[in-house]
Amino acid sequence: MGRSGFDRIPYAWYHDEALYRLEIERIFEGETWSFLGLEAEIPNPGDFRRTFVGEAPIVYNRAEDGRVHAFVNRCSHRGALIQRENFGNVSAHVCLYHSWTYDLAGDLVAVPHRHGVGGSPGMPDDFDMECHGLRKLRVDGVNGVLFATFSETVEPLRDYLGPTHVAHLERLFRGPVRILGYQRQAVRSNWKAYLENVRDHYHGALLHGFQSTFGINRSTHDCGSRMDPEGRHSLLFVRQPREEYENAPPPETDPGPLRPLDEAAEGTRLSLQDPTLLRFEREFDDDRSTTMCSIFPNSTFQQIRNALAARQIRPRGPGAFDLVFTIFGYEDDSEEMTAHRLRQANMAGPAGYVSLEDAEALESCQTGHRAGGSDASVVEMGGRGPIRDGDEKLDDVMIRGFWSYYCDIMGLDPNEG
Repeated sequence: MGRSGFDRIPYAWYHDEALYRLEIERIFEGETWSFLGLEAEIPNPGDFRRTFVGEAPIVYNRAEDGRVHAFVNRCSHRGALIQRENFGNVSAHVCLYHSWTYDLAGDLVAVPHRHGVGGSPGMPDDFDMECHGLRKLRVDGVNGVLFATFSETVEPLRDYLGPTHVAHLERLFRGPVRILGYQRQAVRSNWKAYLENVRDHYHGALLHGFQSTFGINRSTHDCGSRMDPEGRHSLLFVRQPREEYENAPPPETDPGPLRPLDEAAEGTRLSLQDPTLLRFEREFDDDRSTTMCSIFPNSTFQQIRNALAARQIRPRGPGAFDLVFTIFGYEDDSEEMTAHRLRQANMAGPAGYVSLEDAEALESCQTGHRAGGSDASVVEMGGRGPIRDGDEKLDDVMIRGFWSYYCDIMGLDPNEG
């Protein structure tokens, strides 16, 4: 990238309401592509799902010709939601209020009493149905991963993602996927703090005791970080030494009772009643056992051993966001592998061994710097030098890359507070 700086971020940027409104306009409704969902969630014509891009309620569905369309979930008449169900199958979208009806492309196709009833004039003669469809978004995808944008001028999706992140999505979505379930987590923190968190390699071994204790993510593991040239997207990966999982002893068939907490407190190493939770089946051509691919502004794609998920951020003001997990496997998975993925999915999610601690840490930060005044966070692990890719685990470079792009799109300078 060739840029330096961005090692001090004003705390006010996590709390300012006016700045948040500008983020909705310039980022979520601006020159970006936001993650919608997976094509596997809407396999049949008429299938739809609700989601959000920023704070805008969105419906995306598959039309009769197989194409995917996305539009704002807001009737052109009086602004009511046209879909209140989270998912389903329909031949058209009908507003509950006055039954204005839209086809699967979001075009207005019927208005009750348009020509009047019993002498009533109805709609004006110059009322044009084509001018009152739903607000549409452009939709594109990579291997069944759907993105949408409000912009007519943003670069094509694959150019926006860049070759590194396109290649990773193609790796992770290497074949038809099967949706295994959903989780949703409400976090009382600014949405940007989560994008910092998934760009932070070294907190894993410090904050997540489960990861370091059971060898999922240790400071000694080989790792790497990759960004696109603008610093907006990130990819973190850990390579667990093959001997750690290929030569691991087989799981105990009878692990016995759980260790008492007082024994653990006296220094006894913690163990699992079901060690199969940690099993790693190598299923990619590389040795990456953990990957976190974050796509600006609203998504992260997770591989934690064999637990696969797409994570979507839904901001709810400057001090809150929802995090939605879409857990998936592959259509050709065996029943045993599906069960294994679901078991390992418990390492993340609202009550997971990992995500629960992330939320606690982010909420603690949000509370701690609420009255931060002109103070700023310190983002200089690894130095204040160039923002670049690397294979160092102990650095904040990708966080600084995120902020450099954020400042570009928002027209801000952290040195001006």
